[in-house]
Amino acid sequence: MTRTAGKGSVTRTYWAAGTAVGLALLFAVGATVATAGGADSTPEASRTPGLYSADAGFARDMAVHHQQAVEMSFVVRDRTKDEPVRVLAYDIANTQANQRGMLLGWLDMWGLPKVVADEPPMSWMGAGGAAHGMEGHAMGGAGAATKPGALMPGMATKEDLARLGSAEGRDAEVLYLRLMTEHHKGGVAMAQGCADACGNPAERALAQGMVEAQQSELQLMADMLKQRGADPLAAE
Repeated sequence: MTRTAGKGSVTRTYWAAGTAVGLALLFAVGATVATAGGADSTPEASRTPGLYSADAGFARDMAVHHQQAVEMSFVVRDRTKDEPVRVLAYDIANTQANQRGMLLGWLDMWGLPKVVADEPPMSWMGAGGAAHGMEGHAMGGAGAATKPGALMPGMATKEDLARLGSAEGRDAEVLYLRLMTEHHKGGVAMAQGCADACGNPAERALAQGMVEAQQSELQLMADMLKQRGADPLAAE
């Protein structure tokens, strides 16, 4: 098939995505300083979130969500020699591994568990939100649909991961880009939920950085799929 996106277009999009990723990491570094009590001494910043708060729920869920993105990115790096896909996969793995460390570090600092047995995934994202530290245990799940067999919106199933692990070359590239497109859509919705509802300003800033970086990468991945003569539809 004819490739519809020119090299220059993809390069410009990739530069924008890289800039957004860098900003997200800067948010993360600043967030740690602020939460530790250096840059932000407001009551919101110093308050320890509740066990079922949006802050804690987002940290737990996004840590799991990020871990799968890291896993898929390392898998595709071994399944293709295509440099743009390998660079994108490395950047996603590196960025999300660092952000995951931030989220888990906050849970440790707050004295909260990384897993809560009676907490369904996304329960902190209710229809009315879990604004500014309000308890969210009784809320319903997030509005976004979750694929059968997946834990949260956007996440791949075991079957998806097995297919990625056995694909090679262009097939691996296209499958990864499609799976990561859906993964980012779920991640953006989750991060926007925290940006709107989390009580800790440092965590809200990190979540907003995630939204901006992943939205930019969504455009990049759409361009990369066009280059490969594929559409961005989710892998079935």
